[in-house]
Amino acid sequence: MNNINTIKGVVTAIAALLSALLGTLYVPVLLMVLCNIIDYATGLMAAKNRLDGGISSYRSIKGIKKKVSMWLLVVVGAILDQLLLYATHTIGVNIPINFLVANIVDIWIICNELISILENIVDIGTPIPGFLIPLVKNIKSQTEHIADQKESEDK
Repeated sequence: MNNINTIKGVVTAIAALLSALLGTLYVPVLLMVLCNIIDYATGLMAAKNRLDGGISSYRSIKGIKKKVSMWLLVVVGAILDQLLLYATHTIGVNIPINFLVANIVDIWIICNELISILENIVDIGTPIPGFLIPLVKNIKSQTEHIADQKESEDK
């Protein structure tokens, strides 16, 4: 019982620290990591049903590198956000939005992961409702549209 309370305390402390550090980026980052794990797991399950063969250590390592690179893209977005905040504060303009670029990048990555998860599920042989993939692709395209609008406003 004491070990469970210790584990609960450590998990709560880590979650609180991450929430304090990431702010509005906390939930999207957690969702992205969850999608990364689910995509990797469903990819492993679907591998034997694909034409290119089964599981290989090379493809597994490549997949993990892609997931880490996705996390780095969010970090790049967060750095850009901090640069934008610094630049706007320097010229005396206050922008009340934190982690805008990072959130857009994160949502875009989550959509890509969801599409990949759905494709993996199809490859496993499980039928999915026909509206799911178009729905996720629409969310992805709306995210790209918002990012494009924001970019044109900034110019």
